[in-house]
Amino acid sequence: MSGGTELIEPLDLEEDRLHEECGVFGVLGHEDASALTALGLHALQHRGQEAAGIVTFDNGQFRAERHLGLVGDSFSSADVIDKLSGHAAIGHVRYSTSGEPIIRNVQPLFAELEGGGVAICHNGHFTNAMTLRKQLIMDGAICQSTSDSEVVLQLLARSREKKIVDRFIDAITQMEGAYALVALTAKKLIGARDPLGIRPLVLGDLNGAPVFASETCALDIIGAKFIREVENGEVIVCTPGGITSHFPFGKRPARPDIFEYIYFSRPDSVLAGRSVYDVRKSFGMELARESHVEADVVVPVPDSGVPAAIGYSQESGIPFELGIIRNHYVGRTFIEPTQAIRTLGVKLKHSANRAQIEGKRVILVDDSLVRGTTSVKIVQMIREAGAREVHFRLSSPPIKYSDYYGIDTPVREKLLAAKYNLEEMRSYIGVDSLAFLSIDGVYRAMGYEGRNKAAPQFTDHCFTGDYPTLLTDIAEDNDVSRPPRLVEVQ
Repeated sequence: MSGGTELIEPLDLEEDRLHEECGVFGVLGHEDASALTALGLHALQHRGQEAAGIVTFDNGQFRAERHLGLVGDSFSSADVIDKLSGHAAIGHVRYSTSGEPIIRNVQPLFAELEGGGVAICHNGHFTNAMTLRKQLIMDGAICQSTSDSEVVLQLLARSREKKIVDRFIDAITQMEGAYALVALTAKKLIGARDPLGIRPLVLGDLNGAPVFASETCALDIIGAKFIREVENGEVIVCTPGGITSHFPFGKRPARPDIFEYIYFSRPDSVLAGRSVYDVRKSFGMELARESHVEADVVVPVPDSGVPAAIGYSQESGIPFELGIIRNHYVGRTFIEPTQAIRTLGVKLKHSANRAQIEGKRVILVDDSLVRGTTSVKIVQMIREAGAREVHFRLSSPPIKYSDYYGIDTPVREKLLAAKYNLEEMRSYIGVDSLAFLSIDGVYRAMGYEGRNKAAPQFTDHCFTGDYPTLLTDIAEDNDVSRPPRLVEVQ
């Protein structure tokens, strides 16, 4: 292979990134519950841009608004917020890793149960949802969506427990995988986190009103005080009378997803006491120690590569410059009519800052490498701007394995690092040198001596293939896309 090899696939800038999972938010006992939820979802918009929904409870009535598109497209007007009256609300932003992006899959989902109504939404993915769904349908259940969240509602409905909390625990103890989940009943706000704490969830307080959110940045935007993280395997039940905590899975070591630190969480969030921004700078510093090369300038691929590039620059002493300028007003790439125009697509989002690049040896820093198609175009753009050398550095290890916990990764055959060795990837991308942060380097940047192979401190399966839970749907080859299903015409 050689640099500049013509791509077989058309360039889609969105398809060459790890897509966000989802974000959840909930508040109980505040007169502005729906407005606070809308603000919280704005802060979590980076976790999902396909759809958003809010459900409130007011005077014996649940109220719901669910829409495709961004939060600001549907939840910025006073009319909508006024319709969502009530002192309790939950909300969700979605990227569809399970089920199509159609309105009936938009969360929160709602069902009327024997003990009253319940709304539910989650971030993550249940790795046995399709297996359970198949069994539920065989037993007579009627499923209205293709979202795995509906499986939880079905299990809630079928539980023989009397109390809603016990029903809730009964349901989630049958689920496998990774999830942060919030639910709303007429009297309760419930938050839960999977047994390993793979997906994040925090508890806050706003003038006595409990708040759940996927990240601390959603607490910051509404002025709520951070109380603590929801522990792995914990179910927290909030009522007007107080908060109770349950551990139906028992206590075990947490194993959060390392990709929250590498890519998904907002830089101003704090996870497990660590500033995401500071951790990403540490990744860059460790990367400079592991794979430094003589150069004139360190350039980030914006915006995800910026903190690591700052860290690389500080550790190496090479100046940091914004050698690539990002256009923040571009969504998905428009439909390009010709191959010639398609090849210009990357410039819709990124343009080279020639004054900082021309005649220089450039170290290009990004957070991860997925399929590599966008990286090829960015490198070409840097070279066309006059760079003398281009050295590509990634602040994470090679992504060799697909994710099954709520991150929308390509199938393994489309992951560049799963197909090619380091030299082949370097040639494909067209750079003078290529290096990734080592897996032990990731752990050193997190404050450990290295990865504990016997008991890894984080979920890092995309790099190692070490999946920390059962993958029942994969093992049994259950796929929701196979049975005939309703297609909604938009």
